[in-house]
Amino acid sequence: MRSNILWGVYFLFGGLAVYFDWHDDVFSFSGPLPLVKAAIWLTFLAFLVYSIYASKHENLFRTIKVMNGLYWGRQIGADLYIGCFLAMFVIYLNDGALAALLWLIPTILFANLSILLYFALNFEKLLAHFPV
Repeated sequence: MRSNILWGVYFLFGGLAVYFDWHDDVFSFSGPLPLVKAAIWLTFLAFLVYSIYASKHENLFRTIKVMNGLYWGRQIGADLYIGCFLAMFVIYLNDGALAALLWLIPTILFANLSILLYFALNFEKLLAHFPV
């Protein structure tokens, strides 16, 4: 039940993110580094599909409880969220404080599912900061 609610929240968030970040090049793979952009979209989609599959076979909250009882489980969790907050810093640098705040809660709840979506939607804008 909680899993279905979380997925509903994720798809609402994802729909709003796509709506507000939509531009003509979102699904265009002819700009700079098209294979990298395609890889980000494919990684996002594969990770989303596998996450939905995993949620049908395992209870996320029970799994987290078991992992938190293990040293490596806590280390993996810390590593995940350190990476998430580094990505939040990239969002802040790219779009400012308001955007970072808007992406913060989804990132805390969904971690890399949110970050991959942000990177896919904002690929060209992120690349504009670097000589390609």
